[in-house]
Amino acid sequence: MDGGPSQVDTFDPKPRLAKENGRKIRLERLPATQFDDVGSVLASPWKFRRRGSSGLEVSDLFPEVGACADELCVVRSMTSKFSEHPGANMLLHTGHGQAGRPSLGAWLGYGLGRETDELPTYVVVHGGLVPPGGVEAFGAGFLPAGWQGSMLRPEGAGLPNLATDEVAARRRRKLDLLADLDAARDDRFGEDPEIAAAMANYELAFRMQSAVPELMDLGGESEATRRLYGLDAEYGPTKTYARQCLLARRLVERGVRFVELTCPDVGADRWDQHQGLERGHGDNARAVDRPIAGLLRDLRSRGLLDDTLVVWAGEFGRTPMAQGSSGRDHNPYGFSIWMAGGGVKAGHVHGATDDYGYFAVDGTMDVHDLHATMLHLLGFDHTKLAHRHGGRDMRLTDVHGRVVRGLLA
Repeated sequence: MDGGPSQVDTFDPKPRLAKENGRKIRLERLPATQFDDVGSVLASPWKFRRRGSSGLEVSDLFPEVGACADELCVVRSMTSKFSEHPGANMLLHTGHGQAGRPSLGAWLGYGLGRETDELPTYVVVHGGLVPPGGVEAFGAGFLPAGWQGSMLRPEGAGLPNLATDEVAARRRRKLDLLADLDAARDDRFGEDPEIAAAMANYELAFRMQSAVPELMDLGGESEATRRLYGLDAEYGPTKTYARQCLLARRLVERGVRFVELTCPDVGADRWDQHQGLERGHGDNARAVDRPIAGLLRDLRSRGLLDDTLVVWAGEFGRTPMAQGSSGRDHNPYGFSIWMAGGGVKAGHVHGATDDYGYFAVDGTMDVHDLHATMLHLLGFDHTKLAHRHGGRDMRLTDVHGRVVRGLLA
C-alpha cells in the first residue's frame, strides 16, 4: 500500500481526535514532520465499527476487509526508521534504507528453493505504480540474479515479447547451443555464477512462454469467483486490483513462493494524501477493499490460507494532525499493518499507539521484527538465513530483529 495509509483512518481508532478536532495537538514531544507543516488535530472522516466475533475495530473505509476481521492480526505499533518514501520503501522491502540489498522475496526464494520450474519464485503483479525507490525494491542484490522479482502486468499477455512466431523446437536448439558453449567456457576457465544465472533465466523464460498464457487466462474461473474479487466492478481501479488478487491466488496455486501486488493508479498519488485525505484515501480503499477480501475468502475456501501468509502494509503511517487543512503528513513513529493466515493469531490486535495515534507505546515493532516474524512463520530462523558477501555473513535482518511471539497462533 505504497504512500503510507493513515492508521487513524483505517485500523487504529482514536476518539481523542474527534474530541479535539481543530485544536492544537497537546503533545510535548512533537518531532519535525516531512514537510514541517503542522496543522491542528484532524478527526477521521470515517467511523470505526467492531467487526466479526472478535470485535476488531475497522473503519468504514474497509467494509469488505472489515467483514473478514476474524482472519486479521492487526499490528498497531509498527515503526520505521525513515520518514521519506524511498528509504522507507527500501527498508520495508530489503531491511535496509538504501538500494543494493536483496528483497524479502529474493531471500525467500533463495531459502525455500523452487516449487515450480514453470514460473519464477518471486512475482510482482504490477498494478500501475512502482514504489519510490524503484524496481531495486524487488531486486536480488548480492544473491544470485535468478531470485529477483519478475514484473507481471495484470492485463493482456502479462509480459512483453511473450509471443513469438519462432517454433519451440528452434528456440530449444538455440538454448542447447548456448548451454554447450557455456559448458566449454566453464571447462576452460571455471564456472561463472553470473553466466549460470543468465542461462537459468533464459531457460525459465522459455518455459514461461507456455506457462504465462495459461496463468493469465481467467476463462476457467467461475462467475461467482469473478464477482467475489470484483472483476464486475464499475470502478476501473477495482477491476485492476481484482485481477491482481485473483492472479496472486493462481500464482500461489502454481508454486510461486512470494507474490507482491503494487497499487493500482487511482490518480490520487497512491496513499500519500498531504491534501485531500477523504477523496484520496477513499479512492484507494475503494480500489483494494473488495479484491483483498475476495482473496482472503477464496484462499480460506480452497484450504490455502493456513499455508499462505498475507501481509497488508505501507512504508509508514500519517500524522494525527492536519497538513494544511485536509491532509496528513508522514509518520514513521507508529502505524498499522495487518497479517492473515500463515500461522498468525486471527482476530487479534497487537500493540498500541498513544491517544492521538502518533507514537507506538506498547508492543513496539520495527521492520526487522516484522521480517524476523515473517521468516519464522515461513519456517526460518532469521539469524541463520544468510549469504556470504563482502567478507561476512549477510542476512535480511542484519544484526537486528526478534520474532514477536504474540502474533503467532
